[in-house]
Amino acid sequence: MEGPTFKRIYVEITNVCNQACPFCPGTARAPQFISEDDFSLILTKLQGHSGHLYFHVLGEPLLHPKIGTFLEKAHDRGFLVNLVTNGTLINQVGHSLREKPALRQISFSLHGLAHLNEETALKHVQNILEFIDADYPNHFYSSLRLWAGGVNENLFILRQLSEYYSLDHDLLVHRLKQNPLQGIHLKEKVFLNPADEFVWPSLQGKIQHGQAFCLGLNQQLAILVDGTVVPCCLDGEGIINLGNIYQESLGEIYSKERCQNIIKAFSQGYAVEELCKRCGYRSRFSK
Repeated sequence: MEGPTFKRIYVEITNVCNQACPFCPGTARAPQFISEDDFSLILTKLQGHSGHLYFHVLGEPLLHPKIGTFLEKAHDRGFLVNLVTNGTLINQVGHSLREKPALRQISFSLHGLAHLNEETALKHVQNILEFIDADYPNHFYSSLRLWAGGVNENLFILRQLSEYYSLDHDLLVHRLKQNPLQGIHLKEKVFLNPADEFVWPSLQGKIQHGQAFCLGLNQQLAILVDGTVVPCCLDGEGIINLGNIYQESLGEIYSKERCQNIIKAFSQGYAVEELCKRCGYRSRFSK
């Protein structure tokens, strides 16, 4: 198929979430779950444009009652799928993720549990760890994610990980403080992956000065639950609306002047869209 290709494409299967994490802006969009027919149409339109799908932008993908069906459909079309979840529903939904060859990786946002009371958070972490081990070795990778700068706030979670995987707790904490962004291999296909916390861009944010480069429209793009196509996974409100996947092909959307202006600007080291000018996340790609 002719047209652009991307390393990954984000397909938001729902914008509804069961948590209210302090670092997440949420959305003002109407709550929505993608239908099975619309999901199938998106798969058809994305074939040949990427091999990897991420089932989120905003929202908790495990809330979608068709998550198992979507994984099967993705496999039938030759896609690999990466899930990002807060993990709180893993006991109820985990069975839908078993034996799904499309599932490449599940990233569990443990930093999304740190705002809960300790007893509740530890219960969710235990459920996640037991899910990972239930049919080990799994065909999918598991990434346990924490904010790199929040070691002290996450000590109770780190202690639980240390006990579960028979690690030296003090040594684990020391490693994270010395090398806060270095991933730690816990067992085969299971990793602890710290990351810098970031602020979601908004039109109310301050303009970020300096050279600008982004992976949006270069290695990735995102499709919101209503079909709106945006340059990247951080445009959770569809501010940079490039078109609608239900009404146009990806090639048609990509060839539009607005889209090409974004690509050209980043290739020359500056941002042309107002949201992009205010995005601090792009500084990671300019280092």
